[in-house]
Amino acid sequence: MLAGIDPFHDDDPTKIFANILSGKLKFPDSFDKKAKNLVRHLLDVDVTHRLGCQSGGVQDIKDDLWFAVGFSWDAIFNKTAKPPFLPVVKDDGDTENYAAYPDSPELPEPLARINDPFKDWYI
Repeated sequence: MLAGIDPFHDDDPTKIFANILSGKLKFPDSFDKKAKNLVRHLLDVDVTHRLGCQSGGVQDIKDDLWFAVGFSWDAIFNKTAKPPFLPVVKDDGDTENYAAYPDSPELPEPLARINDPFKDWYI
């Protein structure tokens, strides 16, 4: 939302899928360094390292440097925060604010399941 594109963006839908599974992120050059750090930690492929999934839970997210200046969790809680951008939504089914991706005619290669005790159970 900060960049106007998703962090896994690619023109090829199969590559988007691969980027998500591998954790390969793309950021514009002008992307704020603190925001980049936050997004990378929120989208970490390894759930044991992912921000918000460790012993500090959601407080780790709230304490991130990106939220340190000019952000009020109280305003969020009280629903008084003013969004920096308010999209125009025509109706409940309006998807114009989302990127359009063509359907992929092929399926991605299956990922290797290393050290997965259930690897023989997958189709």
